[in-house]
Amino acid sequence: MPTTPFTHRMTTYGADDEFLAATVPFLTEALSTPDEPPPAAIAAPDKLDLLREALGKDIKHVALIPSTDWYTGSAANAVAQSADYLATHAAPGGRAHLLMEPLWNGRAGRDPRETAEWIRYEALANLLFAPFATTALCAYDTRTATPAVIEAARRTHPDTDTYQDPTHITADLDAVPLPPPPPDAHPLTHPAAPTTATAVRQWARARGLPVADAELFTEAITAATTTLGPVTETLLWGEAPSCVCQLRTTHRVDDPLAGFVPPPTAELDPAQGLWFTRQVCAYVDIRDHPTGATVRLQYA
Repeated sequence: MPTTPFTHRMTTYGADDEFLAATVPFLTEALSTPDEPPPAAIAAPDKLDLLREALGKDIKHVALIPSTDWYTGSAANAVAQSADYLATHAAPGGRAHLLMEPLWNGRAGRDPRETAEWIRYEALANLLFAPFATTALCAYDTRTATPAVIEAARRTHPDTDTYQDPTHITADLDAVPLPPPPPDAHPLTHPAAPTTATAVRQWARARGLPVADAELFTEAITAATTTLGPVTETLLWGEAPSCVCQLRTTHRVDDPLAGFVPPPTAELDPAQGLWFTRQVCAYVDIRDHPTGATVRLQYA
């Protein structure tokens, strides 16, 4: 179990009264903790209604945030939401209580790849927020989260008896091989960067992406390429709304937090290129191999 200021708890429930039995004491604990701001409850709207009724007048001291407003886009967006919220609302040292209910009956659970990405987020949270004295309670509804999701989530929370080191979990996720590119994948040569960006942009538009989406896809690939260094191969395939780019590089990407660490300022420097890419793309798959890495980006 990690010894960091960050406290990352988990609870499961299968009925509304069980949800209240786990979350009301947590919020009451937060309200009685000295020198902390009001706690935040990030949950489905119907769960927020339950909390309003259960807490009565104390609810005015709780920030109520619909989970649909918090868990948007990729897992990297959830990291950004948390980092921004703590920077704006937490007491010194990141002291705050956050009740968090992931949307396993929505975007996060819509397919195995996205489920794996959100499990990765839960695991990496133990590293990303380790310096902060934040107390988080992740609430999992067994009516919408499958037994496999619950089992995987237990591995990511230090207060369970099946917790595993985050790097082990990410290694397990990355051990799943990527399917091979399709035979008709379009290769790009690598002249000057502006020329490559133009070629990607033109390809994306030809495959049906609207102008704004094609521009974002191009910027994400450019940011990733800048971060990764020399790229030896670029392959493009797919049709709108799902277009895929695969990069081969001579450098390994052996940092499990690559692309998840928010930039320290609003200005993105090359070192944060993968952060921008993870926010823009639905999936960013990274696989290291002996001579470098394969990075696959899917815009959707």
